[in-house]
Amino acid sequence: MDSRQLRHFVALAETLNYHRAAERLHISQPPLSASIRKLEEDLGVQLFERTRRGTSLTPAGQAALDDARRALFHTEQFGRMATATARGEAGTLRIGFIGSATYSLMPRLMPLFRARYPDVVLVLTESTTSRLIEQVEQGEVDAGLLRFPMVRASQAEMTPVERDVFVAALPEGHPLLARAKLKLSDLAAEPFVMYSAQAVPGLHAMALLACQQAGFVPKVQQEAVQVQTVVSLVESGLGVALVPSVATRHAMPRVVFRKVHGPGASTEIGIALLWRPDTETPAARRFRQTLVSLENVAH
Repeated sequence: MDSRQLRHFVALAETLNYHRAAERLHISQPPLSASIRKLEEDLGVQLFERTRRGTSLTPAGQAALDDARRALFHTEQFGRMATATARGEAGTLRIGFIGSATYSLMPRLMPLFRARYPDVVLVLTESTTSRLIEQVEQGEVDAGLLRFPMVRASQAEMTPVERDVFVAALPEGHPLLARAKLKLSDLAAEPFVMYSAQAVPGLHAMALLACQQAGFVPKVQQEAVQVQTVVSLVESGLGVALVPSVATRHAMPRVVFRKVHGPGASTEIGIALLWRPDTETPAARRFRQTLVSLENVAH
């Protein structure tokens, strides 16, 4: 028995007329009759009664009809799912992301991707840039949204998708907030909340570079991993910090963000998509294409 025979059986069972069933199937009547006879021979069961009054289902045929419909549905669903997955329109997609990707990028990206590919199951995992590089390289995730520039080489491909610069985060009431124009070098004497060199090597390196370009080495008071944690420590009065400007979208009540000027102020940071061309799945390719189209619209 094959799916073709199931389709023939269901069509005839629903119409109880060989001519109408053949028209529905877009075949001629003799092949349909032959197919039904072969099905009954294979099963060793009569499925239809043929009388002068017409065609009717036997009790065996009536009992088998619901199962035949279900089997046909699942057979067709199998084909649809296989085809959709091969096109990247279904299946499972594993995406890793850093916390600051949730400020702006993901709220714009995820609704668009889900609208385009509702049958793709997204498995999202928050992590750090250094860990995401390992996860992409080892195939634990299909792609990662992480911080760039990266401080170590990778065999994976990197596509920048969101460019940004640092702004200063200062606790409310800080004396430097009285200045009309804040230079990065004005922070030289302040205690800093800095990113962990081990967990967030990219942001750590770029924040240090910005300070060095401004002529000083920051006095690190505390370290943290997530941008939001850095901002919380600033709010607690433990120091000042350099944070991506996108973080200002979720400001805290006792933290003031200020644009900085002068040497080091234009140090570029951002978020990139890391992916492996040699193992990229169709769904991951659709995700990357959606991300690129989103950024093209933004620019």
